Amino acid sequence: MQLKPRSSAGWTMAVFGVLATTMGIVGLIAPDALIESMGFSGTPDSGRPDGDHTLVFLTASSMAAVNMGVYYMLAAAADWTPFFRWTVPFRLLTFTVFTLAVIGDRAPAGLIGVGLWEGAGALATAIALRADKRRTTTRAS
Repeated sequence: MQLKPRSSAGWTMAVFGVLATTMGIVGLIAPDALIESMGFSGTPDSGRPDGDHTLVFLTASSMAAVNMGVYYMLAAAADWTPFFRWTVPFRLLTFTVFTLAVIGDRAPAGLIGVGLWEGAGALATAIALRADKRRTTTRAS
């Protein structure tokens, strides 16, 4: 398996994978740094009330981000185009859910950045998939 992505869509997957893995590692090592990087205010452990499960949720989400990032990087290395296609609608769904959560006051405004990141990534991958398909079609002609 070649480690360097072989397509434009593969590069979008690799970039997302590296960033997701990095953010996941930050969340595992320094959860408040991750929270603050998203525009939320951190809370020292001494300031958390009993029953506050923020760190548990953040640990689980961060580990999921590490795993997802690795999956994306492996898919990019394998140039697994069907996987690239599958990510587009689900990342657009994530964009929609996060945006609606902010609009509906179910989440703080800082979450909009995550939604925009997902939406922009989905669009970048969709555009790259289209460009890759055109290149392949042009070469075959």
